[in-house]
Amino acid sequence: MAMPPLPTRDLDEILNATRPLWEEMRGQRLFLTGGTGFFGCWLVESFLHINRTLTLDAHLTVLSREPERFLAKVPHLRGQTALTLHQGDVRSFDFPPGSFPYILHAATEASAKQLAEQPYQMLSTILAGTERTLDFAAQAGTRKLLLTSSGAVYGPQPPTLSHMPEDFAGAPDPLLPSSVYGEGKRASELLCALATQNSLQPSLEVKIARCYAFLGPHLPLNAHFAAGNFLSDALAGRPIAIASDGTALRSYLYASDLTTWLWTMLFKAPSLRAYNVGSEDAVSIRKLAEVAAAAVNPSVPIHVANSPPPGVLPPRYVPATARAQQELGLRQTVSLDEAFRRTAAWHGLK
Repeated sequence: MAMPPLPTRDLDEILNATRPLWEEMRGQRLFLTGGTGFFGCWLVESFLHINRTLTLDAHLTVLSREPERFLAKVPHLRGQTALTLHQGDVRSFDFPPGSFPYILHAATEASAKQLAEQPYQMLSTILAGTERTLDFAAQAGTRKLLLTSSGAVYGPQPPTLSHMPEDFAGAPDPLLPSSVYGEGKRASELLCALATQNSLQPSLEVKIARCYAFLGPHLPLNAHFAAGNFLSDALAGRPIAIASDGTALRSYLYASDLTTWLWTMLFKAPSLRAYNVGSEDAVSIRKLAEVAAAAVNPSVPIHVANSPPPGVLPPRYVPATARAQQELGLRQTVSLDEAFRRTAAWHGLK
């Protein structure tokens, strides 16, 4: 299904927030894995907008298993001279020729379906994909590489800890199959750290973005993402169904802020210093449904499947972002209700 272009307002906000950082990209080449997913669509389209607006004469090569399928999804990107689609699997792709001073490794998004049905394939894709990308970086003379990691690397957040800091010493349980995604991302970070010790890559800077939960255009509406599911229900006029007791606490960063944070980290973050990427504004799943309904279709009812157990603190998945704010000057600029309104408008609700 063909998707519309991203809103010019969002692209301009990304440009204005990152404008001083782009001079080093002038005339350079960038390689992106995971370019066809939620993160990737925002990175691709924002790059093309900024490259055109600032006349950078830069070029983006995007790895895709099915380039034609990607172009069918975003047909407005077909024919862009600053964009090349390179066919291949992240675990085994042929290296495109020439130098690529910049790499964004954003392959392997969180997928509950793949985790449940093909956990070994998920782990293999994360680890082999990172190793292949680092091998390519060594050949391509890469100077700066950004890894999109995950807040899952910390393991379960203690419910008494309001916001998860980057120096938290926890970890996923390696004996639980459900830990595949978090353990894979932990090992990917380690692979990146080892790559910087490789004598063939003495100048490689590796930036680590530990990403949380997000909302915006291109977020799947029919996957396991609560924000996408609630938006789908509200857009269709269906009751918003909450399969749990609705007390779990999460936070959601709008995609234009996410993209601003990722570009800033690629250019500006110090090597091998991890940064959480997300919102600090915690909301319960029930509150998330209420905000979605209020922003999109206030008439839809909300159905909660279960009652919360008495005396039990709700689970949390909320980052601390003081490090990104203080060291990189990053902040959240789009509120949750505005994020729902913008996403709904992109889907055609005026």
